[in-house]
Amino acid sequence: MTLPLTIDAITAHYGTTKVLEDLSLSLAEGELVSLLGASGCGKTTTLRLVAGFLQPTSGRITLGTKDLTRLPAHQRDIGLVFQNYALFPHLTVRENVAFGLKQRKVATAERLKRADAMLDRVGLAHLADRLPAALSGGQKQRVALARALVIEPPLLMFDEPLSNLDAKLRVDMRVEIRQLQRANGTTALYVTHDQEEAFSISDRVAIMHQGRIMQLDTPEVLYQRPANAFVANFVGFENLIPLTVSARNGALVTAQTAEGAVLELSQDQLGPIPDRFTLATRPDGLVVTTDPAAAGLPATLGLRTYLGRAYQYQAKAGGLSVVANSALSQPLDAGAAVRLTPNPEQCAILQPE
Repeated sequence: MTLPLTIDAITAHYGTTKVLEDLSLSLAEGELVSLLGASGCGKTTTLRLVAGFLQPTSGRITLGTKDLTRLPAHQRDIGLVFQNYALFPHLTVRENVAFGLKQRKVATAERLKRADAMLDRVGLAHLADRLPAALSGGQKQRVALARALVIEPPLLMFDEPLSNLDAKLRVDMRVEIRQLQRANGTTALYVTHDQEEAFSISDRVAIMHQGRIMQLDTPEVLYQRPANAFVANFVGFENLIPLTVSARNGALVTAQTAEGAVLELSQDQLGPIPDRFTLATRPDGLVVTTDPAAAGLPATLGLRTYLGRAYQYQAKAGGLSVVANSALSQPLDAGAAVRLTPNPEQCAILQPE
């Protein structure tokens, strides 16, 4: 059984410090939503509130029709996968996986049968009789995942589950988690600080900052159409260029910086452009050219950094500091005068805040 999760206007404090403010979030049945953000943004606090390890100051949490808000943690029937695995060192792999079933008074034969079936699903049947100390980090994480799934919870929650694994194993495990979650159809809340991990595994992602959700949407929308400057910077739009529209000709918009530099932008490519806006670009979103007649922002190049696939330049464009990438075939020196032309595929329009 899987159920929808609703977090309704939750506020939470640690002592006198407010860590969540009027936070609301809904997960559909079978949906995996990630809470993404830097340390201290409130993502783990949100998970702990749903798990019952903390109590909110105000607001309500429901799973299906069950009100979890004041329910003790052990009565919430939630599957949890932690960063540090939290395996019992004196129990075998099979006993660890079966532990939750034992707590739920499942008969011995049935719980061992279900534990073995789950171990087979995560590829660890051959290690059923080992103790956790004899396992690798990836194997321990699979045991923790099997233990959470075997109780068939209506909600599965992950707290930075891959942080202790090396890069290659993190990629393998996130694919495995996603496949198992989809196969079971379990509603899942996933906490991580890793953007690539969140985007690769989630149906939707909530980007958090200072106890609030700044934007909640699919990874594709977040990456291509951030809602505000904070989200834009978080997903890699390093350049924020304030502009004012000076002319319109159908879909074509002419806009100026405060210093008078002129850009021509297409609403067919970038979407609606208001009279005052910010053009957010990634470093790949500013094409570097030495042609003085080219359209774009006049700029002077500074520090050049080799990235392997491109050179990256720190540059000054009027009163703005910007970052732009350029091809390896034409390295340019500091002090070079260039034009920076927006590449619409790596740009977004931010509405005035």
